[in-house]
Amino acid sequence: MHTSGIATGFGALALAFSAAVSAAEYSSPVGTDYPQQVYWGDTHLHTRNSADAYSLGNMNLTPADAFRFAQGQEVIAHNGMRVKLRKPLDFLVVSDHSEYLGGYYRFNVGDPLVVGTSAGEQWKGYLAEGNPTKLIGAFSASMADPEHNYPFPESTRRRIWTDVAMTADEHNHPGVFTAFSGYEWTSMINGNNLHRIVIYRDGADKVAQLPPFSGQDSLDPEELWKALARYEETTGGEVLAIPHNGNLSNGMMFDDKTFNGKPLTRAYAETRMRWEPLYEVTQVKGDAEAHPTLSPDDEFAEFENWDWDNIGRTEAKRPEMLPHEYGRGALKLGLAWEKKLGVNPFKFGMIGSTDGHNTISTTEEDNFFGKFPESEPGPERMKNSMAANRLWENWRIVASGYAAVWARDNTREELFNAMKRREVYATTGSRIQVRFFGGWDYAADLVNRPTWLDTAYANGVPMGGDLTQAPKGNAPRFIVVAARDPDGANLDRVQIVKGWLDARGELKEKVYDVVWSGDRVPDAQTGKLPPVGSTVDLATATYTNGIGATDLAAVWEDPDFDAAERAFYYARVLEIPRPRWSTIDAVYFGIPLPDEAPRTVQDRAYTSPVWYTP
Repeated sequence: MHTSGIATGFGALALAFSAAVSAAEYSSPVGTDYPQQVYWGDTHLHTRNSADAYSLGNMNLTPADAFRFAQGQEVIAHNGMRVKLRKPLDFLVVSDHSEYLGGYYRFNVGDPLVVGTSAGEQWKGYLAEGNPTKLIGAFSASMADPEHNYPFPESTRRRIWTDVAMTADEHNHPGVFTAFSGYEWTSMINGNNLHRIVIYRDGADKVAQLPPFSGQDSLDPEELWKALARYEETTGGEVLAIPHNGNLSNGMMFDDKTFNGKPLTRAYAETRMRWEPLYEVTQVKGDAEAHPTLSPDDEFAEFENWDWDNIGRTEAKRPEMLPHEYGRGALKLGLAWEKKLGVNPFKFGMIGSTDGHNTISTTEEDNFFGKFPESEPGPERMKNSMAANRLWENWRIVASGYAAVWARDNTREELFNAMKRREVYATTGSRIQVRFFGGWDYAADLVNRPTWLDTAYANGVPMGGDLTQAPKGNAPRFIVVAARDPDGANLDRVQIVKGWLDARGELKEKVYDVVWSGDRVPDAQTGKLPPVGSTVDLATATYTNGIGATDLAAVWEDPDFDAAERAFYYARVLEIPRPRWSTIDAVYFGIPLPDEAPRTVQDRAYTSPVWYTP
């Protein structure tokens, strides 16, 4: 009896103690559930399974090779050189074109799965005529005229797609490396780029149930979205799409009308944002964050722009196309559409990826293996044109970029969820680490406090999030914390880019320097911060980190805030200059550079925005 009474007393004491500490734990991390790790990956990579990659020389390197290389293994490139990443990736999407997926390779090795199809019979006829060029051209011809350039039957497509999905599963190691199933939908309208990357959250048990949607099925993005809806309804899985290279769409990527020429509607805006929460803003075919014509006051807007024509090289660029092609321009247009429709059709987070077609994902200036096998390192690389002399000069291609994802763990589920909520950012090839938050009551010295991250999440929203009606008299405050790539260049500065819709219905923008390295002072007349300088030695293609900062952080309040105006904000982090990959090539191979080729590069990061909506 006495013993029982003691036990009861201790039990009551324990319950009382438990109740007391539950309100305020001594261990402050207890109960936190926010992402604490950034994961680095490429959501856009092609192998020999892509018809264009195979036609242009990638005949050997497979999706399995791509996953192995991404995990840090050494691969022999098409030029015979050994190649390896300095640091492995955390995740990869092998996104081969869905049109004739795997078909060219299988046809050339005599696989009856392809040879026996109507397309295979047609291709054998081209070879019998001595016309292999027509076989190569069947890839694009099948989208322009699928009635006379036969797609594969569904049975063939399903079998090949099952192999693709199972390969991703074989290389998926939750917590260590994430291999996503995915493909590229290759819509091109009169040479204008409307391509999307499709990424699945699921394993092969769900992914393989339906074959990929292709440009042979339809070139209309709205039909792609319907196909994604069918996948989710059929399998219970999840999927999303990522547009890229609006800079090569000649105004169609973020157009003010639909594919069929109809005005945008609320339903269109809701559907687009349901399936396309992200935009690939930088890659090998140019950087599409900003353009100097659209942002004349932004001295960093002219960065690796590809702005001459479209992806088919069929039509020269006209100035009125530009606002509908670049990330910042589209984000501004989205504010106006939201006021008109009640929904923003261009409310996207920003990522980078490579669009490499040689199976190896490389973004570093001193370890860049180009886009196609023909653009891999060699003494002739500067003389040649990308894609066997049919596209652009190789020196123009960009060593870009990365998709950086803030997630709770390195798994398909957590990375995919982070992409959907837009807690992601882009870099142009460096592993710059950056966090960006918006809120109403962040203390001015918050970034100096060790527990700043707890407060940032508790009292605001991370990149990709939304701020609503401002408290009376308050302007939003933004936290930005950036650190250099440990193996890369120091940081020059951190900027915040603001876009807004003013009371007169005009779309405006401004770039603010919020924190920078050194003791520079903005010019009293222009407000511009002087350049950071350069340590680049062009003769040796080297640089030092004798200037710049290893990390930069600030809490910034918008000095021009109007609570009645819709706005977005994102951070741009700039490195100090270093030698561009083309300069490194010139020194390594002892070759001259074209006069037009940039000699240096300031790599950068672009966060996803935080939106303010009255």
